[in-house]
Amino acid sequence: MRLNKFISESGLCSRREADALIARQRVTLDGEIATTGSKWLEGSVVCVDGSEIRLKATPDNRRKHVYIALNKPVGITCTTDTAVKGNIVDFVDHQERIFPVGRLDKDSEGLILLTSNGDIVNQILRSENNHEKEYLVGVNKAVTDEFLRGMARGVRIHREITKPCKVSRLAKFGFRIILTQGLNRQIRLMSEALGYKVTQLRRVRIINVKLGQLKPGAWRNLTSAELAGLLPNFKDW
Repeated sequence: MRLNKFISESGLCSRREADALIARQRVTLDGEIATTGSKWLEGSVVCVDGSEIRLKATPDNRRKHVYIALNKPVGITCTTDTAVKGNIVDFVDHQERIFPVGRLDKDSEGLILLTSNGDIVNQILRSENNHEKEYLVGVNKAVTDEFLRGMARGVRIHREITKPCKVSRLAKFGFRIILTQGLNRQIRLMSEALGYKVTQLRRVRIINVKLGQLKPGAWRNLTSAELAGLLPNFKDW
């Protein structure tokens, strides 16, 4: 197995990030500094920054499908079309065929889920399930009580009134919003309808999965507890 794939399958990082670690001479293979293109053989010892990494036979690694959380940076497009420069599939560079659950605008950042399991997408995205998604938003004008009330009760976009939602002030030019629907560019269009322009938008939670301390561009596997919260009636992981 190529060394970058071994490091990726350990759950430490993507293959692209593994290549960067190898190039920076932070990886050793059987005590020697690894080089690009090195191969891992059964029984070989791989260390990153001096700490050994392994392919552990945990329940999560025996799942039938891949479920990951990515902190999407601004500029990455949520599409599986590899002809699109900066598409999310090439960015993650996972060894399995995965696709995003829902989307975040190219100009937005934060938490997005990706999976190889197409059976779960509708369960997570279906608006009637009232699944919460939480965002932190920066705008170009001071946030007023009137603006917060207008966002909370619903705004006309896409020829419909958005569902009532939870909104609170974060700072003079920022607010927190929790939605249970996912219309295209919803927060940006809602803000524009009330005379505001979004300058920054970060998603920090999807149902029970939180962005936490995940760095921009980094991803991690979902835990069994997170999957149980996302898909309480789905056991074929």
